[in-house]
Amino acid sequence: MTELPGDLRYTEEHEWLRKEEDGSVTIGITDHAQAALGDLVYVELPELGQDLESGAEMAVVESVKAASDVYAPVSGEVLAINEALADDPEVINTDPYGDGWIVRVQPGEEAVDTMSPDDYQEFLDQLDD
Repeated sequence: MTELPGDLRYTEEHEWLRKEEDGSVTIGITDHAQAALGDLVYVELPELGQDLESGAEMAVVESVKAASDVYAPVSGEVLAINEALADDPEVINTDPYGDGWIVRVQPGEEAVDTMSPDDYQEFLDQLDD
């Protein structure tokens, strides 16, 4: 069982969202996702100012095992990207809920289909069954 930060919301695609004080939303992938991928070697980030569509691809993370799309859990404009991931993608492996964030978005709508930490843990437990 992974310790899940209580201030985050989670998706079935294993992204997390943190609502910031200015109304923006920071997005990353969960510890479960990074563990399944293994050691990350490359992250393809969206462009600053890019408009993201909820449910559409917003980034790609590549590991020694596989490449995986990261989907936007909310529509909105990209305000910031974690440029440090270009040189150090494995920070997602070591700190997925902190320095391993991927993008910050000004949402055009509320995120849909997100789960509380308890609901996400229950979802993960069902995957293991």
